[in-house]
Amino acid sequence: MGDKYFRLSELNLEGQFLGFTGMKSGKAKYLQLAISSGKLHIKLKKELRHSLGCSLVTGEQIRVCGISKLNTHTGKIKIKAHQITPLDTCQHQELTLQPQAKIMVCQKSGCIKRGGKGLLSELEKTLCDRGLLDKVKIEHTDCQKRCSSAPNCVLQLGKKKYKKLHPEAIASLVENHLGTSRE
Repeated sequence: MGDKYFRLSELNLEGQFLGFTGMKSGKAKYLQLAISSGKLHIKLKKELRHSLGCSLVTGEQIRVCGISKLNTHTGKIKIKAHQITPLDTCQHQELTLQPQAKIMVCQKSGCIKRGGKGLLSELEKTLCDRGLLDKVKIEHTDCQKRCSSAPNCVLQLGKKKYKKLHPEAIASLVENHLGTSRE
């Protein structure tokens, strides 16, 4: 039994934004794009669904970057967008979300007793000092099963995970990942 979808290629499409479809809980699941050969129904990456609601105007020209996949059972092609850019604005105003940065800090008793609260407050202070606090999600977790190296926290940048880092190192990695710098 193979995968249902076969990845065909990455693509960049330009066309006229016709509107959203598949609205659920105030978020659109799909957008419609008019191109020279017809209309396309494009699925939005989950992270984009939150940010596009009031950003796009019906009728405006946009660029959609994404991937196309072939359903091996039905033969239909599915397009999923990972970036949407209005064409009549400057390139710096792309509507993609910054790569997600998340810090998971253990808040179980063993880590708390070994400096977990101090680590959490030092992390928040360091990120705040560098203007990164609003760009990083700090998550309180249960036991991370590494009690011997407490206090524990894990930095997740996209698909990469980093462990046993000092708050300054975490802030530097987040800056590099998000493409920001202290000025």
